[in-house]
Amino acid sequence: MRNIENEYKRKFLVVIDDTPECDRAVTFAAHRVKRTGGTVVLLSVIDSADFQQFLGVEEVMRAEAREEAERLLDARIARIAAIGDVRTETVIREGRPIEEIERVIAADPAIAILVLAASTSNEGPGPLVTAFANRSGGGALPILVAIVPGSMTDEQIIAVT
Repeated sequence: MRNIENEYKRKFLVVIDDTPECDRAVTFAAHRVKRTGGTVVLLSVIDSADFQQFLGVEEVMRAEAREEAERLLDARIARIAAIGDVRTETVIREGRPIEEIERVIAADPAIAILVLAASTSNEGPGPLVTAFANRSGGGALPILVAIVPGSMTDEQIIAVT
């Protein structure tokens, strides 16, 4: 008889951007994977809406956006490498962030947890946290959504992972 529990290695999906809270989500996912196994999937979404306003320079803007996405991913991979032996995958998509997150989740059945971090700003927890935390019923994601408070320190995150 197969032991599915030992064979199953879940993936933690983390959306990578230039917000301060992004590191909180990366830290949580990396330490959780280090402790329990699995993979951290780092997703960078290039918002295609940014290119539609500037005809003629669209390809230059797209190339610059891709370079920035790769730079952000490299910085997070370096952060994870400092944590220890943690398997990572990277994905770069172009489109609307919420739609691309849903597509990545739908395309990879091993993704079991979306890890987001809430902003510490007075303007609210951030657009992704708001979009995914408010869903219920048929509109809810088919996976867990973990929301890490943006104010948590590395030590506090490590303690709960």
